[in-house]
Amino acid sequence: MKLIDLNREGGIGANCLLLELAGLRILVDCGLNPKQVGRAATPDLARLRELPLDLIIITHCHLDHIGSLPVVMREHPSTPVIMSSSSRLLIERMLRNSASVMKRQKEEENIPDYPLFSHAEIERLRGRMMGLAFGQAKRFRGHHSGSEIELIFHPAGHVAGAAGVELVHKHRHIFLTGDVLFEDQRIVPGAKFPSGHFDTLVMETTRGDTDSSDIALRGDEFARLVKSINDTIQRGGSFLIPIFALGRMQEVLTVINDARKFGRLVDCPIYASGLGMDLVDYFDEISRKTRHIHFNRSIVKDLQLQPLPRKLEAGKDPQQNALYIISSGMMVEKTPSNTLASGLVGHARNTIGFVGYCDPDTPGGQLLASKPGDSFLFEKAGVKTKVKARVERFELSGHADRDHLLQFAVQAAPRAIVLTHGDAPARKWFSNQLTEQLPNAKVIDPTPGEEYQV
Repeated sequence: MKLIDLNREGGIGANCLLLELAGLRILVDCGLNPKQVGRAATPDLARLRELPLDLIIITHCHLDHIGSLPVVMREHPSTPVIMSSSSRLLIERMLRNSASVMKRQKEEENIPDYPLFSHAEIERLRGRMMGLAFGQAKRFRGHHSGSEIELIFHPAGHVAGAAGVELVHKHRHIFLTGDVLFEDQRIVPGAKFPSGHFDTLVMETTRGDTDSSDIALRGDEFARLVKSINDTIQRGGSFLIPIFALGRMQEVLTVINDARKFGRLVDCPIYASGLGMDLVDYFDEISRKTRHIHFNRSIVKDLQLQPLPRKLEAGKDPQQNALYIISSGMMVEKTPSNTLASGLVGHARNTIGFVGYCDPDTPGGQLLASKPGDSFLFEKAGVKTKVKARVERFELSGHADRDHLLQFAVQAAPRAIVLTHGDAPARKWFSNQLTEQLPNAKVIDPTPGEEYQV
């Protein structure tokens, strides 16, 4: 098998792998790098332009895995796209939101390349996207080679619809973990991957730099979150949870609903808004149709969720003594969570509680790195304030801890292992451990754009 990482920057960004297996060219994911803009945010798709592409596989619907999909589908008009049946229910809504965000960015920041695709184009492409049930084998024949491969999706935890990908050609088995979490989340069961030998394993490495002994149990972290919310409300403050729309919002809402149902959450107004609220209906549908997740949209009514006030004023605390669950998760500039935080941070009664990964270069990452009393600039909101509010992080990652992932890799005893989706220190840890524990395996940490014979 040949493999090229088309993610220009490597690390975690515009995830995109080109595989050549038995003469078939297969693209796995086609994401958008959240740190870049315009064409620079896409994978290096120029490498595909002169090549026929037999199949596009999508592992899950986070934008770092699907954000450039319409671009590559436009350039390869006959290539089918396959994903899990749950991802198929989500993908158009995620892409439409991305198109709207890019259109707004073009107007506000004058980015010439944006939007990379339109709502109308998503509508035109929808017929080429197909869903496949977990555990169901599907055969694909190459247009030019005539060779045949078999594809099977396996539940990967992480987020609704996330899939590990098993590819079989004759007696050869290749497995791609995609983004994976083996631990059960509140609404998404943990990964159920096949055990036993694979010839090649392509694996994510996101948490390779985080010692497993430092990771708190998910249930304990949610209990700590509820306790912190109660404390904040009782001292007259407001609690902001900057939230990721796909997966994290629905999980947090479910946990908050459980806490209220069992009398563990103080009474207070709860405001929730953003794409995550739209996705509540989609998660409800996935739960009913596939039974792969456990979610019910009735929590919106049970929690008496209120929409965010129409006009949030930057730098002003609304003083609602409320819980806010709003996007974006990294508190990106010009999002509701950023605007609201600019008014909350300067008051000791308030708390900002992060429940997901924050890139150090984003406002969320910068706030987490700040100390009480530091000056903090909300640049595009035009607000500079002292950090007086409590700023907390709750360990609720959607990615497997490194020991679980290492254990899976070692039991698979592959001949070759390819490292993806991780920063340099994370990959280095996996590379060292795998070399030590599987001395006969070839461990590859691919340089972007280079072709590897695996």
